[in-house]
Amino acid sequence: MLLAGLYAVIWPGEALTVLVLAGGILLVIDGALGLWSLTFGGGKSGNYWFDVVANALSLILGVLILISPLIATILTVTFLSSIVGIAALIVGLMQVVVITREREHYARIWPVVLSGLSYILLGLVFLFFPLISASIGVIFGGVLLVIFALSLFGWAWKLYQSSKGG
Repeated sequence: MLLAGLYAVIWPGEALTVLVLAGGILLVIDGALGLWSLTFGGGKSGNYWFDVVANALSLILGVLILISPLIATILTVTFLSSIVGIAALIVGLMQVVVITREREHYARIWPVVLSGLSYILLGLVFLFFPLISASIGVIFGGVLLVIFALSLFGWAWKLYQSSKGG
């Protein structure tokens, strides 16, 4: 975890590519195993053709990602960042609308309005700068991995010290 976190902090773009490649590998494995189980596994479901199409699409998408990881990284990251941006916009707009409609029930509405506006700003950043936002997200995730790994090292050291003493 420590090495993965440091890698994500130092090289966020490459870490995104690695994550997309890992996703592509998982899609290939999932699609191939799904088609194999439908063909040779003997298991039949009520949605046989749906399962065949879903597994075939999973396999094809995985192969396409593995063939061109750079394009897949850009498209996948842009799509996911856009989804996060749209969700943040909706949450922010809902907060602002609800608090202004029901302002007579609250002593102070400014904290909620500021929270809603920050969600709206975050959504706009994710929509207009998807790759930078994703890179910052990878860096943030890397920092969390490093902190978690160091805390596990500390916990292991504490357990080691307590086992020596008793």
